[in-house]
Amino acid sequence: MTISKRLDPFPVASPYHGIYAHGVETPAGARTLYISGQIGDSPDGSPLSPTVQGQCRQALKNVEAVLKKANMELADIVKMSFFLVRREDMDGLVEVRKEILDGVRPAITTVFVAGLVSPDWLVEVDVVACAQ
Repeated sequence: MTISKRLDPFPVASPYHGIYAHGVETPAGARTLYISGQIGDSPDGSPLSPTVQGQCRQALKNVEAVLKKANMELADIVKMSFFLVRREDMDGLVEVRKEILDGVRPAITTVFVAGLVSPDWLVEVDVVACAQ
């Protein structure tokens, strides 16, 4: 059960309704986890997906693994920052966010960047989570 409070002083517009909040308040004394940027590489060495959707799914699986190690879950995410190298991948990112994060509603920032560490990486995500 999430302990953070989502704050929406005005409605979140479509297509982002249900996948982010305008603000997230965390209670004093909560455990906070800062997750380094996660990419679409699989820990088992599987080939990197050529699509932003595949890379985003894997990056979020990697996030989930770090959360699990801290006894947290996706619902504990309070802030996410997505970094995309191609503007045309925004719809694919939203598709995966709706698929995996529907109802989680963290505060989200998405930035288009000139590149990531590897030229094959299409997306990177960093996360802040909060739990008791």
